[in-house]
Amino acid sequence: MENPFKNDSSDTTRLDPSIVVIFGATGDLTHRKLVPALYNLAVDGLLPAHFFTIGVARRAVADAEFRDSLTSSVKQFSRRQKINEGVWKELIDHTYYVNCPFDDAESYKDLRCKIEELEAHSGMKLNRLFYLATSPDYFEIISKNLSLSGLLEETETTKARVIVEKPFGNDLPSAKLLNNSLLQSMKEQQIFRIDHYLGKETVQNLLVFRFSNGFFEPIWNHKYIDHVEISVCESIGVGSRAGYFDSSGILRDIVQNHALQLLCLVALEPPVAFEADAVRDEKVKVLKSIRRIPLDKVGSKVVRARYQSGAVDGKEVTGYLGESGVSPDSTTETYVALEFEIDNWRWAGVPFYVRAGKRLAKRTTEISIHFKEVPHLLFKDQDIKNWKSNVLSFRIQPDEGITFKISAKPPGPKLKVQPVNMDFSYGSSFGVEAPEAYERLLLDAMRGDATLFTRNDEIEQAWDLLDNVFKAWAGEGTKAPPVFGYEAGSWGPVAADELLMKKLSQGWRRL
Repeated sequence: MENPFKNDSSDTTRLDPSIVVIFGATGDLTHRKLVPALYNLAVDGLLPAHFFTIGVARRAVADAEFRDSLTSSVKQFSRRQKINEGVWKELIDHTYYVNCPFDDAESYKDLRCKIEELEAHSGMKLNRLFYLATSPDYFEIISKNLSLSGLLEETETTKARVIVEKPFGNDLPSAKLLNNSLLQSMKEQQIFRIDHYLGKETVQNLLVFRFSNGFFEPIWNHKYIDHVEISVCESIGVGSRAGYFDSSGILRDIVQNHALQLLCLVALEPPVAFEADAVRDEKVKVLKSIRRIPLDKVGSKVVRARYQSGAVDGKEVTGYLGESGVSPDSTTETYVALEFEIDNWRWAGVPFYVRAGKRLAKRTTEISIHFKEVPHLLFKDQDIKNWKSNVLSFRIQPDEGITFKISAKPPGPKLKVQPVNMDFSYGSSFGVEAPEAYERLLLDAMRGDATLFTRNDEIEQAWDLLDNVFKAWAGEGTKAPPVFGYEAGSWGPVAADELLMKKLSQGWRRL
């Protein structure tokens, strides 16, 4: 047992002594993602030797009970199923619990006392990372009370940072209001708005692929690319989240954050450096460049739908309106497809299609770059059905990797043309399992690297982009477009394929 938590003193990326405070410590996110992520970082020797975790929630729970519950969760949800007992004991022995009603300013004194006690025990000041794994209703009051208690104060040697989970607002006005309220409690540099999609290996690899391979960036523009498709597909329904989802919908839940982040990484210009503000500046420019959809065009540029009864993985499932917790009069969409156009030189005339949905044929997230067809059909005698344009696809989940579809001649005496895939898979190429997204994002937040986190102006631009869609759906200034139906277990409504057919003479790429 050597580890805890091994950090080579010559490593310039090593962490300073730190404490992670998780609000909402008894919730699913903490148990399924955050603590298993911290454990995996510890196994990899990436946490500092002086590291503490404090769970904060409204229930009264003893330290021992809290530690036992985390032990069960790590054994169930860690990507390393064989637990390193030595590493886990070191981590859990330095894990504590504080009962703190989020709206009770006095209770934050107990939290501060616990932090000061741990600093005294370790003989040094600790960087503080506060993770708001709570309902968005508590973001403002927790931040305010942290500020009032002095826990967000920084010195030359110690930092205080706050991770805010999505959803970040419900529309443009609420996002602005939340941004303004947080900025009254802390500086923008202290706020880390998390989108776990940006922590996925293939998402990060998209930037590396574009900017470290000289043969792709020169053709990454309207001269060579015909269109781009971004798909975020889930086979599950709304499950226990029906109450939240029915007031939100897939456009708010997935597109406004995850899907638009993926679009930005595909479309951004080369940043001056791979550092936080340089990358985020370019993402904001993309969002500003996307043409806003006029109210009277929403019906022709956006398709919304909800799943009906059907079969998924051979099991019969109910339709959305039959789900427990969903209003029988609901018009909430479980599927959306949109066409975007980017008004800049690089992407002039290239449509970007985005879709997201629940109860689809399978779970998969993919970005596919469709290149233009060759200008001259050289092999005229070949069956035209075999001619396919080149497609570069980035699989974000579940099997992370990159595939490039090209045309080639199969073995044999006859001249034939057949599409084949050049495939790169993380699992087989590197021989290691890709880390969970939360591992990378927690590590970056502790380091103070905000590159993979969203900035306030980026959040507001994303909401502004979709503002007219929400207004049109509510019937403001135009007749509200219909909510289509689609069978559970299918790839969505026919109208979604028709959205592409108008320009491309083909529907969505089959995943």
